Amino acid sequence: MRIQTARAEVRTWEESDAESLAVHANNRKIWLNLRDAFPHPFTIEDARAFIRSARTQKPETRFAIAVGGQAVGGVGFTLGQDVERMSAEIGYWLGEDFWGRGITTGALRAVTRHAIETHGLTRVFAVPYEWNHASFRVLEKAGYTLEARLRRSAVKDGKVIDQMLYACVVPEVRRADEHRE
Repeated sequence: MRIQTARAEVRTWEESDAESLAVHANNRKIWLNLRDAFPHPFTIEDARAFIRSARTQKPETRFAIAVGGQAVGGVGFTLGQDVERMSAEIGYWLGEDFWGRGITTGALRAVTRHAIETHGLTRVFAVPYEWNHASFRVLEKAGYTLEARLRRSAVKDGKVIDQMLYACVVPEVRRADEHRE
């Protein structure tokens, strides 16, 4: 998969991305805003294992954010199951050297659109931690709406914290004949 945005490229992870991934992901500020499955410190071995996993995943749902051909972040989604099969949770991160340039917003818009179109989703959502105001802004600029504050719903860095539920919902298309009894 390859999508060009105004400031970056969102693409399939490549084996050659391991060194760049390890450099940009090995940052406590990034780890503080991601799930604990994302290790810290983040080593070259972690990078290689992540890329191997992403490249074998079917369907492909985890992508590199590349600037100048260099992987400097990641974006991906987890498809819902069973009764939540029309939804997906999305997550993203970007190397600190690239913050504040609109790169994440463009990548989030592109992957949200890709997820909806490719998988027939009606809803894509994210649950950033209560302190991640930069992520709130990214989500809002990408067209997501704040739906709820999930009180005391997560533990990060040894603290019980709130998460904010943001969602992008595909508008319902209603035809008159669908509502006849």
